[in-house]
Amino acid sequence: MKKRAYITTLLFLNLYTALAQASYKPSEANLENRAWFQDAKFGLFIHWGVYSILGDGEWVMEQQKIQKDRYELLPSFFNPQQFDAEELVSLAKAAGMKYITVTTKHHDGFAMYDSQVSDYNIVDATPYAKDAFRLLEQACKKAGIKLFAYYSQVDWHHPDYFPRGKTGHGLGREESGDWNTYLKYQNAQIKELAENYDIAGFWFDGYWDQNDLKKADKPYQEFDLEKTYTIIHDVDSGLLIGNNHHLLPVAGEDFQMFEKDLPGKNTAGFSEGSQIGNLPLETCETINHSWGFNLQDDHHKSTKELIQYLIKAAGNNANFLLNIGPMPNGAIQKEHKERLKELGAWMDINGESIYNTRGGEYQNEYMVSTKKSKILYLHILDKEVTSVSIPEFKDKIKDVVYFSDATPVNYTLRKGTLSFEIDSDYLNDLDTIIKITLK
Repeated sequence: MKKRAYITTLLFLNLYTALAQASYKPSEANLENRAWFQDAKFGLFIHWGVYSILGDGEWVMEQQKIQKDRYELLPSFFNPQQFDAEELVSLAKAAGMKYITVTTKHHDGFAMYDSQVSDYNIVDATPYAKDAFRLLEQACKKAGIKLFAYYSQVDWHHPDYFPRGKTGHGLGREESGDWNTYLKYQNAQIKELAENYDIAGFWFDGYWDQNDLKKADKPYQEFDLEKTYTIIHDVDSGLLIGNNHHLLPVAGEDFQMFEKDLPGKNTAGFSEGSQIGNLPLETCETINHSWGFNLQDDHHKSTKELIQYLIKAAGNNANFLLNIGPMPNGAIQKEHKERLKELGAWMDINGESIYNTRGGEYQNEYMVSTKKSKILYLHILDKEVTSVSIPEFKDKIKDVVYFSDATPVNYTLRKGTLSFEIDSDYLNDLDTIIKITLK
């Protein structure tokens, strides 16, 4: 343990108890950053840690019930010599992505940055001995990409994460510990990330570990989110905070995310009640089935599926955070590189209909819409659809054209119903875009 910073940090953190905000009022800088976030629309999620060595996803410690003392051997042979932060950021930029969210600490408790709070980190515990998060920070600044820190609140390694939550049982830890000591540890790491790295915000995960017990009327622990969020916003009020707790946003949060689902949907079983708050939205999904590197997962989504997910996310007023899981050597799977480049090629041509837009009100089983100012984009996602009819069309129209070349579309607007036929020459297997200029 790096005592030099930890004890001092804890003394400062104790002062925050009396200062915790009773109600959260975002600063002007925060509101500006929220607007930027909504305009950005597309980001890269990176799940990477020592778990990648085992090639069985980021939950391998829990799923294989690997004992803590055995799992602690993994960092000693984590040496990702092919990790190239600049190449990775360039790949994200080529894909049309505006920000990157990286796992600084996942559920296994291992820090992928140079933590001064614990030696259980990539600099002190691996032969690689480099701060991967710092390298990404520097590459992002050079490329004009914003960086977010993913941080897991659940911890399968720390002795004071006790009583246990829904997960992390039978991993060889003493069945004792002090919850408040863990929270001080957690908040100290979060504070050092906020202070020492040029980041745009935090992406929290793991609150559900205790909350699922609460819902089941079983003993649980509180994370005291208000205190944690106050610590962050006191460092920099402009930092954005989101929490993957699968609940409506609470005070102190600045955006709401949906895991493997579009806003308002609950096909993955995570979005409790499918409720949507009034904050900027984000949906996250994987290229294959896994978040972290999985050697046997070759179920890669097609480029068409990924592009249409991006379009649907924008049509539902949300960003799309697309995940990759680097291999243990730091390299990116070729299938993932290929898809990111193909996404970028599509965005180069069609990005106008995605970036800086908000979700449009017109959508059905084959179509979504995006909107900016007086421009409405209809995205028709089924090539078999040649006739479009939109009832209760409330806007007045100046003109309607095919987005690809501005050729006029013959349309009718009668009794509030917009109708038009799509010329077969303009039908696109990925997305037929109709651009409507409103009066």
